[in-house]
Amino acid sequence: MHPAVNLLDSRTDMGDLGWIAYPKNGWEEIGEVDENFAPIHTYQVCNVMEQNQNNWLLTSWISNEGASRIFIELKFTLRDCNSLPGGLGTCKETFNMYYFESDNEDGRNIRENQYIKIDTIAADESFTELDLGDRVMKLNTEVRDVGPLTKKGFYLAFQDVGACIALVSVRVYYKKCPSVIRNLALFPDTITGADSSQLLEVSGSCVNHSVTDEPPKMHCSAEGEWLVPIGKCMCKAGYEEKNNTCQVCRPGFFKASPHSPSCSKCPPHSYTLEEASTSCLCEEHYFRRESDPPTMACTTPSPISSVKKSKITKNSISLSWQEPDRPNGIILEYEIKYFEKDQETSYTIIKSKETTVTADGLKPGSAYIFQIRARTAAGYGGFSRRFEIETIPVSVAASSDQSQIPIITLSLTVGVILLAVVVIGFLLSGRRCGYSKAKQDPEEEKMHFHNGHIKLPGVKTYIDPHTYEDPNQAVHEFAKEIEASCITIERVIGAGEFGEVCSGRLKLQGKREFPVAIKTLKVGYTEKQRRDFLGEASIMGQFDHPNIIHLEGVVTKSKPVMIVTEYMENGSLDTFLKKNDGQFTVIQLAEMLRGIASGMKYLSDMGYVHRDLAARNILINSNLVCKVSDFGLSRVLEDDPEAAYTTRGGKIPIRWTAPEAIAFGKFTSASDVWSYGIVMWEVMSYGERPYWEMTNQDVIKAVEEGYRLPSPMDCPVALYQLMLDCWQKDRNSRPKFDEIVSMLDKLIRNPSSLKTLVNASNSVSNLLVEHSPVGSSAYRSVGEWLEAIKMGRYTEIFMKNGYSSMDAVAQVTLEDESPCEKWSLTLHPLFPTGYQT
Repeated sequence: MHPAVNLLDSRTDMGDLGWIAYPKNGWEEIGEVDENFAPIHTYQVCNVMEQNQNNWLLTSWISNEGASRIFIELKFTLRDCNSLPGGLGTCKETFNMYYFESDNEDGRNIRENQYIKIDTIAADESFTELDLGDRVMKLNTEVRDVGPLTKKGFYLAFQDVGACIALVSVRVYYKKCPSVIRNLALFPDTITGADSSQLLEVSGSCVNHSVTDEPPKMHCSAEGEWLVPIGKCMCKAGYEEKNNTCQVCRPGFFKASPHSPSCSKCPPHSYTLEEASTSCLCEEHYFRRESDPPTMACTTPSPISSVKKSKITKNSISLSWQEPDRPNGIILEYEIKYFEKDQETSYTIIKSKETTVTADGLKPGSAYIFQIRARTAAGYGGFSRRFEIETIPVSVAASSDQSQIPIITLSLTVGVILLAVVVIGFLLSGRRCGYSKAKQDPEEEKMHFHNGHIKLPGVKTYIDPHTYEDPNQAVHEFAKEIEASCITIERVIGAGEFGEVCSGRLKLQGKREFPVAIKTLKVGYTEKQRRDFLGEASIMGQFDHPNIIHLEGVVTKSKPVMIVTEYMENGSLDTFLKKNDGQFTVIQLAEMLRGIASGMKYLSDMGYVHRDLAARNILINSNLVCKVSDFGLSRVLEDDPEAAYTTRGGKIPIRWTAPEAIAFGKFTSASDVWSYGIVMWEVMSYGERPYWEMTNQDVIKAVEEGYRLPSPMDCPVALYQLMLDCWQKDRNSRPKFDEIVSMLDKLIRNPSSLKTLVNASNSVSNLLVEHSPVGSSAYRSVGEWLEAIKMGRYTEIFMKNGYSSMDAVAQVTLEDESPCEKWSLTLHPLFPTGYQT
């Protein structure tokens, strides 16, 4: 139940309500008791035998406490007029509710015509004389809302025009978003807005010891729910977030920046004795450069002393060196810094894990300065002394090259002979197989380019029917003409933009009769409507794929003009999912998504951009095969209820459309991929409306500020991650449809990959249950655990470093630099980025 604040509740108010009834023989207050035998106020009227009833009941003045939208909940009983003998002519089964706004209590005695009608209230359940004898009271509950209110308070009035009714209780309330701490920001109690779809933007204030780069915001919905969190507060340096508060870093720990996730242990050879430390001090005889970050370990020098020249050319210098005698730990890598002599401000750094390096791209005949230092788990050592080495001048290199000419010439000669032998052999081989160049299909030599991609020979390319001078030519080129006598229309199943949509049967010569869907063009059409209607057939007729709706043909030579397609028994996907909420396995849903992606891959390969991909435009048959349909955004979406005008003047389905398409009209296969991500969300939420009751403008703003739809309940992590990939702001970062099909194929072939859920409703999922030492108590030894996760070859490394028991392994985290940096190269798959063991 959403948070509500009562302004009036007649059931709980024990004192005099102060309500007025007129005329006095109309509404009457009756003392009753509720189910707990507590006294309650009820008002009754039953003047059903007398004509022209006009009985009013007025409440006392009700303060709205600043709310601009209020709700009225009525509980009442009403007698069935049929059970009243002789009263049928005058009896009513409804009553009316009104209100009048006022800043004070002077509004009660105004004229009836100054009250504003809220609604006529009717009963879902009425009682009869028999019910009355059995003491069975059928209680009705009705809720109405009023807004926007502009004054400090209001009166309610109930008008009876001849019903037999008992008003059991009246509750008046407003909704609010309750005070909450989210992302370390406090959001105060916020009364909802006056509009039923309005989102109020509320700024939060950072809680204790937290700061922010920009004020965090949330939006209060009309139903009293907090939505669309934007931004967050962060615990300041020296404090870390725990249980939604900022707690001080203990001695021995530090946090250098608000952007750091938590307090870290002081790096090797450093310490701090104070709370809330932002850095650690180096131990005696250890040091850290001013430019080193506070996470860097304090070290003693371990310089490289001996460097040798391995090979020098006009453009490159190769060096080798010996590992230092006392490196202060295992050397993880070397850093080589070099620059042209007298150009020290412009230098290059190379990192190498070996004791050799080659610097190339150098100038001939120029002197370069080299310095090398080593890095261990304890940090970097000092740089070696400077070594000056000169590249070979151009003149010397040229004379050296001349001496190589005979060898090069001989090599080329041998190469040409070998190539000739291979080519002759290939040609002879080809002839023996009956293959010759003369017989090759000329199409195989052509390469087609589309959107920067090479298209393979034989792949069809979509042709826009609007490019034809005569639109009828496009229809006849891409769609088959069907005789109207072959079609039997059975029933109307819906309404399209241009006319009715029917189901029926098609009987073609030499084939069995089969079911079809028939779109008809309404009578009195204009030539433009006819052209637009058949334009969809000109598009559809170019497609031939099991996941694209199949065009059987058109009727253009008689009336009505018709488009005939295959019949999809289960209708549109969004309606089908709503009717069957929760009835399918994850694999079945994934297969539906795979079908849609396969159809979109086909369209993308042909160069067709759909522009209106949504679950309502996917049809599904009795075998749960999904097919892309409705190629209508080649038209303007004037009649689509989901469409909205953009600042560019076009009308597009905002909730399904990529940001760049909304802002700049850039519709591409990448914008179709964004829409596909929304379709994935619709499927996994069984037809839920994307972004719920947010307005189109609120959706545009939220998406632009980085908000993305949250995961549907019980959605696999892999599928939600694919959605987020489709919703990348940079369209070039979104996956292609062929990649989406490949990903879904892998997931479907490996059902266990779909078992990990983002927010399981009945169980808590653990992303690392098979990949980390969490739950490692199931293994008797480190070796057994490593073997189980296919990492047995690292057993010796663990043992050498003191991790001989599962308890010791369980203490390792990515922030423990000493052990983890030693093994970072070999153990990376064991510790995925961002997770703790």
